[in-house]
Amino acid sequence: MKLYALQFQTDYEDFQKNLDNLSALINSCEDNSFILAPELCLTGYSYNHLQEAASFSNKAIDTLKQLSNERTISTTLTLFDKSSNKYTNTLHIFHKGDIVYTQNKAKLFSLNNEDDYFQAGNEEDIKIIEIDGIKIATLVCFELRFIDLWQKLKGADVICVPAMWGFLRKQNYESLTNALAIANQCYVVASDSSNEQMASSSGIISPFGEEIRDDSMQIISMDFDKSQIKKMRRYLKV
Repeated sequence: MKLYALQFQTDYEDFQKNLDNLSALINSCEDNSFILAPELCLTGYSYNHLQEAASFSNKAIDTLKQLSNERTISTTLTLFDKSSNKYTNTLHIFHKGDIVYTQNKAKLFSLNNEDDYFQAGNEEDIKIIEIDGIKIATLVCFELRFIDLWQKLKGADVICVPAMWGFLRKQNYESLTNALAIANQCYVVASDSSNEQMASSSGIISPFGEEIRDDSMQIISMDFDKSQIKKMRRYLKV
């Protein structure tokens, strides 16, 4: 199986263009692969158009379900929660034509005023799930900075980090995702926006800390080899 990290620019005015671009990138990836797209890649934060963004996200879900018939796909979407009457930044994992997991972003980035517009999720909902024998977990962007959350994900085979991470903190994103892979002895798939002022830095890091990154590419891939996880954890028990 291949792991894919995507990185591309989000058009804040043309949501359909973003979905078309994402669909084309997904279709160029191998079947039976895992694909991670950047945080809110279809709409961006769109604080002035949240209702439109949430409406589009709901429509895009059908497309993403169809695209996941032969692949596993993950990204975050803007949704409206009727129970709280607030918007959420919600990670979705699509697999075999269905949504198999959702997780609301729990740690909102106040420097971007995210907590003024979104309802935070619960840290208790951050957990490891299993898909086709592979244990998968996610930290969404700013959550990567909270080391106590890393402990919740011990034992995962793959940890996903979708982000819209700023260029000024580019080295932080790279260093933290590298450290996460080494500390948890697993694969880390990091997918960041390549919009202006964003870091790009998408990549995949192996349990041994080997990384593949290329800011010039929209698609970055690495073979998933579960034996590498077993080897690292057997070699160095932490």
